[in-house]
Amino acid sequence: MNRVVGATEGEARVLPYGSWPSPVDAALAAAHDGRPEYVGFVGDEVWWTAPRPAENGRRTLVRRRADGAQESVLPPPWNVRSRVVEYGGLPWAAAVRDGEVLVVFTHFADQRLYAHEPGSGGAPRPLTPVSTVGGGLRWAEPQLLLGRDEVWCVLEEFTGEGPGDVRRVLAAVPLDGSAADDRAAVRELTDERHRFVTGPRLTRDGRRAAWLAWDHPRMPWEGTEVLVADVTPDGALSAARVVAGGPRESVAQVDWAPAAAGGPAGTAGEGVPPADDRLLYVSDRSGWWNLYRDHEPLCPRQEEFGGALWKLGLRWFAPLDDGLVAVVHGRGTTALGILDPQTGEVADAAGPWTEFAPTLAVRGDRVVAVAASPHSGYEVVETDARTGRTAVVGAAHHDPVDPAHCPEPRVRTFAGPGGRDVHAYVHPPRHPGVVGPDDELPPYVVWAHGGPTDRTPLVLDLEIAYFTSRGIGVAEVDYGGSTGYGREYRERLREQWGVVDVEDCAAVALALADEGLADRTRLAIRGGSAGGWTAAVSLIRGGVYACGTIRYPVLDLVEWATGGTHDFESHYLDSLVGPLDETPARYAERSPVEHADRITVPFLLMQGLDDVICPPAQCERFLHRLAERPVPHAYLTFAGEGHGFRQAATTVRALEAELSLYAQVFGLHPPGVPRLELAP
Repeated sequence: MNRVVGATEGEARVLPYGSWPSPVDAALAAAHDGRPEYVGFVGDEVWWTAPRPAENGRRTLVRRRADGAQESVLPPPWNVRSRVVEYGGLPWAAAVRDGEVLVVFTHFADQRLYAHEPGSGGAPRPLTPVSTVGGGLRWAEPQLLLGRDEVWCVLEEFTGEGPGDVRRVLAAVPLDGSAADDRAAVRELTDERHRFVTGPRLTRDGRRAAWLAWDHPRMPWEGTEVLVADVTPDGALSAARVVAGGPRESVAQVDWAPAAAGGPAGTAGEGVPPADDRLLYVSDRSGWWNLYRDHEPLCPRQEEFGGALWKLGLRWFAPLDDGLVAVVHGRGTTALGILDPQTGEVADAAGPWTEFAPTLAVRGDRVVAVAASPHSGYEVVETDARTGRTAVVGAAHHDPVDPAHCPEPRVRTFAGPGGRDVHAYVHPPRHPGVVGPDDELPPYVVWAHGGPTDRTPLVLDLEIAYFTSRGIGVAEVDYGGSTGYGREYRERLREQWGVVDVEDCAAVALALADEGLADRTRLAIRGGSAGGWTAAVSLIRGGVYACGTIRYPVLDLVEWATGGTHDFESHYLDSLVGPLDETPARYAERSPVEHADRITVPFLLMQGLDDVICPPAQCERFLHRLAERPVPHAYLTFAGEGHGFRQAATTVRALEAELSLYAQVFGLHPPGVPRLELAP
């Protein structure tokens, strides 16, 4: 039978897999790279940050006016993006003051905090100084406190040239610009008791603040603490105390809710504020990230109402004024729901979306989110909390090609080693007018996501369509260690990185071959960041894949553990591999840089030259180790790119090079693809 989705028997041409003509070229995929982030209300308007791949990968700030018109608030070269903890965080805030909008934002190039009045005709003015020490001064999660004429936010300050020479505190920046040339004008709200902090969330009366904190060697999905402090009349934080969380409890978000729903405030024990607002947070103390109010679960389920806090300012829930709570929740995939704390029931918003990003904003009964599905990219949607009716209000998806050229994913659970479940999304080849020969099976590429404490969203991705529309299948694997399936599944990777992830990806690849869906001799693996590590280790172990694509990878464990990466993840390997001083042999055994000479199949290695998370030096040592082996490979570097590719030209080059690798290894003939030169 013809093993393809979407073609009609009798009308389709028969062409070899991987050689089908496709309207989804690399430029089209690059133009749709990125997604809206960090939604918010400014008065009645909805605002968000948006990608601009064609403008050197910058992110702009977009507003949706009352008449529905959308416009960019900031022209090039302004780039609304923070580098706090390198992965960044909420980079903007805005409010209406004296009838005019005031915006504060972090500009990526210098990481200064700027203020801007869009209607004034003037340019943004700096609020914070430039620091020449190490990585400088960086800011995230700004909150405008107009009554104090300040911006409260997270300050990340480098104190030396090393990646670990850094401190993080909550700080208040004056709006009058007095701190633009004077670091001393920045008022610090907390001390350095904790290595990491999130931005403060204030009660409605401004009398209390709550935030999260954690310390090395823990990552935020391993253990965090909830701190609550009083806000004094002069704007200081007083009597900070830990009220929830701990070394083995991950709290992913904290906020305050009105006391209107749920009885009198201040009656649930220690840590509950005596004012009218009640503490809300998402904790995994039950084994699942569930929502708690005043330390009591509101909707105990074996579902996730939170996730991995890779960026500051992520929001999986947002309290409404009437006591209801908007929540992003699910198991594997996610939905947007309205939770009634009185009953514990969740009413999900209607619509086709299978993925809601952890960014929410509320105003009255309006809830704004960012959502996508297997048939649509990420778009800004608005839900009426009373009716559940949901509509797209920004960055609306428009099919750039006939959707019949896009993949139809299949949600699968495979059996891994020992019978353990391995979750995956399988995207078979799909073309409306072409099928593969009856006597041929399609090649497949296994995609390993980054993180590794992360997961794969079930959404339309034109990079996947770039391959599937040409007759190459893709399988995205949520290997053990992924989020979305509870803490037990997440902790399968504890001290097993480079083992469980590699085994689970191989189990999916081999199962597809055993089921007669994939060609056993034409399997490949691809991944970026932590997924690049999984791809590299998989090729070193050999026996499954005929080739692989490794993007901005982790390659040298010892280097990572001894100052070779940024501060945020500098102790991550303590849990993923084990403490270096206790398990040195394990680091040597698993590091791809130590065993590059074991690779026997062709590969493509790609790296951003500005990457401080996975620096290019790791790739260079990896290739040096390989130098004496005649393994066909290519090494592509990209100036101006950091960890992850954002520029359209980079995405085009990377996709075309990857396809050319598969074409050469699998014997494919995709039309119009430049040939990648493989050395030696």
